[in-house]
Amino acid sequence: MHQKIKFFCIALVLTGTLTACSSQSAKPMDFDQFADQLWQAEKDLNNRSKTSLPDMSPSTLAAQAKQRQQWLDKLQQVDVATLTEQQQINHAILVYSLKDAIAEYQYGAHLMPLTSESGFHSDLAFMVSGTEFKTKQDYQDYLAKLKTIPVYMQQQTEWMKQGLATGMTQPKAVLVGFDQSILAFISKTPEQNVFYRPFSQKPEFVDADSWVAMQQQAKQIVDQHLNPAYQQFYQFMLQQYLPGARDSIAASDWPKGRDYYQNRLEHYTTLKLTPEQVHQTGLEEVARIRAEMQSIITRVGFKGSFAEFIQFLRTDPQFYVKTPNDLLKEASFIAKKIDAELPKFFKTLPRTPYGVAPVPAEIAPKYTTGRYAGTNRDDRAGFYWVNTYALDRRPLYEMEALTLHEAVPGHHLQISLAREQASLPDYRRNFYTSAFGEGWGLYSEYLGIEMGFYQDPYSDFGRLTYEMWRAARLVVDTGMHTMGWSRQQAIDFLASNTALSMHNVTTEIDRYISWPAQALSYKLGELTIKKLRKEAEQQLGNDFDVREFHDVVLGNGSVPLSILEQQVTNYIQQKKQS
Repeated sequence: MHQKIKFFCIALVLTGTLTACSSQSAKPMDFDQFADQLWQAEKDLNNRSKTSLPDMSPSTLAAQAKQRQQWLDKLQQVDVATLTEQQQINHAILVYSLKDAIAEYQYGAHLMPLTSESGFHSDLAFMVSGTEFKTKQDYQDYLAKLKTIPVYMQQQTEWMKQGLATGMTQPKAVLVGFDQSILAFISKTPEQNVFYRPFSQKPEFVDADSWVAMQQQAKQIVDQHLNPAYQQFYQFMLQQYLPGARDSIAASDWPKGRDYYQNRLEHYTTLKLTPEQVHQTGLEEVARIRAEMQSIITRVGFKGSFAEFIQFLRTDPQFYVKTPNDLLKEASFIAKKIDAELPKFFKTLPRTPYGVAPVPAEIAPKYTTGRYAGTNRDDRAGFYWVNTYALDRRPLYEMEALTLHEAVPGHHLQISLAREQASLPDYRRNFYTSAFGEGWGLYSEYLGIEMGFYQDPYSDFGRLTYEMWRAARLVVDTGMHTMGWSRQQAIDFLASNTALSMHNVTTEIDRYISWPAQALSYKLGELTIKKLRKEAEQQLGNDFDVREFHDVVLGNGSVPLSILEQQVTNYIQQKKQS
């Protein structure tokens, strides 16, 4: 069969419009159309509706998994050698995405829809910021969607009950205080509820009578549907899930747990490595970084031990601000200083701006130090979130590294550039793989040295403690999930090798326990990018241009590391030939 006709047949099977086809009945259709149809079908399968949340029933999830496997089988029939370079990347990303969704279902991830940081109940709050309110109908659709929250939450709860019965739960240790994250969504008055926020201010395009009616409906939904649903989930967590959760912290103790951990390791790192190999890389990096940290301690003239220096950093008032606004101002000031340096290192910069904002109060107590909250909308900026909860645990010496990672040239720059590449299909522009994205974020912290930051030795130590944090992850994540490490052993290792506050140390360890292998992607991604840059510098010599190199690394959006390696290799060869 002619290649284009093969694509056409596969695409029609995917969309359900044809079960078989022949060369006589098919019209030519290229791979790009096939891939776009596949992605649209996947979006339809996810039920991204304006008026309802996804159906999480057993029959629906089983049917989705079966459909995805059929799509993957068809996709793998494509002769990749006949595709263009960009189509080959498209193909690899579609395969990667489908394999991930299939594996998550097969290993039972849906039985455990929560981590130490958050869960489906708190993720629902993103409906507020993620909904466009440009017409009256948008508000009416949003109200309809709010009504589906109770059913959605009950379906998720039923999966969690099945997880309790099969041992597929989060450990007790990481769920301490989790119930408080549910109470944050139960409001005394409707107006205080996070889901009511879109109705706090009337838009011009809605008449007064309709607005009052919609406000009244929103209040009724909060009182009669949302508060009871969250109260019911709260009682379930308190009375059943928390007491019944497992005591073990190791992913290897889940059903098929060791295989699941290996699968997650390969998914998040996009590399074929064993836990033992990752663990050893982590130990080597920890030793290297520890020596650099010691040199700074010597340089500042501190006379005590490493542990005493860490205690000094964690407790001395000079390193901490007094108010949340002060911390936000510091982050904003650093961000603007970085903005001014970007043209020296990047030929291409995103048009999407970003703001600096606090981590939402309802999730801040158990949330990480900072994070990037991107946007998929042209009329909204991305945001660099800074955690202003517990200010005595948010040292200033970490702020440069944090800002470089989460804002620019880290996540905001990388994600925005990918999203703005109009020549790429939608699934490429919005695709994100942790090894690339987090590897780039950590590389961005390192790039801060060349950009003129870390002039203060304490700030430079903060950079190293952030790098140590990512290196230590390789050790503690593999240690806890495959080598019998206890939670306390992991806490002690991270605490004794970094200047992270003890609050951040325990929060991070609980994150690694509840999200196995994801934390491995940062350091392994960064090491890959650094390795590729070194190869380019060595082979190109005086012809090496860091701005060109960054364009090559970021030019295809987020990609698996094997594809990135091929792209850089191609660039080096083309540059040498020219």
